[in-house]
Amino acid sequence: MKNQWHSSVDKLQKTNLNADINVTPLVDVCLVLLIIFMVVTPMLQKGVAVNLPYTSDPEKTPDTDKQLQISVKADGTVYVGPNAIRKEQVRSTLEEIHQRTPDREIAVKGDKLVKYGEVLDVLKSLREVGFNDVGLIAQPLKGPGGA
Repeated sequence: MKNQWHSSVDKLQKTNLNADINVTPLVDVCLVLLIIFMVVTPMLQKGVAVNLPYTSDPEKTPDTDKQLQISVKADGTVYVGPNAIRKEQVRSTLEEIHQRTPDREIAVKGDKLVKYGEVLDVLKSLREVGFNDVGLIAQPLKGPGGA
C-alpha cells in the first residue's frame, strides 16, 4: 500500500521566482479611466459649444455659479445659458435677467467664424440693459507656433 502522507521537503527545491508584472489589469484600468474622461470632459464646458478664437495670454477668471454664459454661434444664433433665443428677444431677455440679478457676471462666447457685428450687438445690449461685469472668452494659443 502506498503512503498517503507526503512531505513538503520536495517543495523546498530551489526554483526561479517569477517577477513578471501582469499588465492586462493595468491596461484594463487605464482604458476605463480614458473612457470616463472622454465622457466627462465635454460636460465640463458650460453653455453651448462654440469654436472660440485664439489669443495670446488671455486673462484667466474662475467660473462661478453666478456667471451667465451668452454664446453666439457661427450661424448667428444667440444662446443665453443653454437656451436659444431670437435676435429680437435678446434685449428683453437680458432685461428680465438684469431685474432679477443686476450684479450678475456675464461671459460672452463668440464663435471665431461669426461676424464681429453679431457679438457687438450682444455686447451693446448688455451695456444698455445695465450689466457692468462683462467679459469675452477666448482660447489660449497652444504654443509658440500658435493654433
